[in-house]
Amino acid sequence: MYIAISAQRQGENFSGSVSDFVKYLEKENEEISPEHQEQFFNQYNDRISAEEVIEQIDKNTTKLNKKDPKFYSIVVSPSQRELKAINNDPEKLREYIREMMKDYAASFHRNNEVKIDDIKYFAKIERERTFKGNDKEIRENQPYATKILKLQGEIRDIESGKAKGNIKVLKKEIKRLEMDAPHKINGKRIVRGMKKEGMQNHVHIIVSHKDATNSNKLSPLAKNKEAETIINGQKVKQGFNRDKFFAAAEKTFDKKFNYKRNFVESYKARNVLDKNPKQFFAMLAGLPTTEKQAAFKMLFKSGVNVPTIPTNKVQLAYKALMKLKRGVETAINSGSIGV
Repeated sequence: MYIAISAQRQGENFSGSVSDFVKYLEKENEEISPEHQEQFFNQYNDRISAEEVIEQIDKNTTKLNKKDPKFYSIVVSPSQRELKAINNDPEKLREYIREMMKDYAASFHRNNEVKIDDIKYFAKIERERTFKGNDKEIRENQPYATKILKLQGEIRDIESGKAKGNIKVLKKEIKRLEMDAPHKINGKRIVRGMKKEGMQNHVHIIVSHKDATNSNKLSPLAKNKEAETIINGQKVKQGFNRDKFFAAAEKTFDKKFNYKRNFVESYKARNVLDKNPKQFFAMLAGLPTTEKQAAFKMLFKSGVNVPTIPTNKVQLAYKALMKLKRGVETAINSGSIGV
């Protein structure tokens, strides 16, 4: 499960409407008949229009200044393995998001407990994902793409009279490179923006910066996890514990769907990898045999070649360790761990 949180993106001025983002999230509905379109949902309603989302988020901004984002975006991207566990069922995904947003509310550090009804959010399931630059397929196809682009440039120069050459030979070489590229879909070389095959359901969530009463700020990107300040002689709790949220969101999925999570697809593993790569590989080496074999299989399928690691001692050079760390991080961030 990969969960990413980001703020409204408009440079340092966040005075704009949520409408552009909502329009972006409506892209999959453009060529679908109304009865089959995916609607926004929240904790209690399955069918919320784009217009209502815009109205509700845009008006819930009392006392926010131009340097305050009006909303935050949360993207929840289950792996293929997690989607398989729920049969890629959109209804089960909605159920999960509603439980996960309770974890989100509980991760705020406040004098009064923040509950789900304090959160104003709207979520939308998307059924397609496209290849991005950090995907294994794009990275391994890139040398071929670079050569093809160069040859196409040479052909244009010949056609315009800027250079001389045999266009037929160049086109034949392009065709060969297209065939030799290691990753294709239906015979076509995978490029950025191409739709991924398989189960790709994921969720975009728009969360208002202000609570449901439009009175209090609730920022999931607060610098502090848990802090206290004195305001007018009173202790005021502040902060948002992202570690708590990510771990709880994962646990909620596992418990709800009886999901058996492998170490390498866990938030704990990602956290250890980020802070102490050597410890990550030591923990990987110390897994029970069956789980370790499954972990290595997941890593291999996502394009990470992990050498045999002694169970008693991790003997990896620093550069090799960092290379593996980058590979695992890329696989996790692209959602490919757990395929």
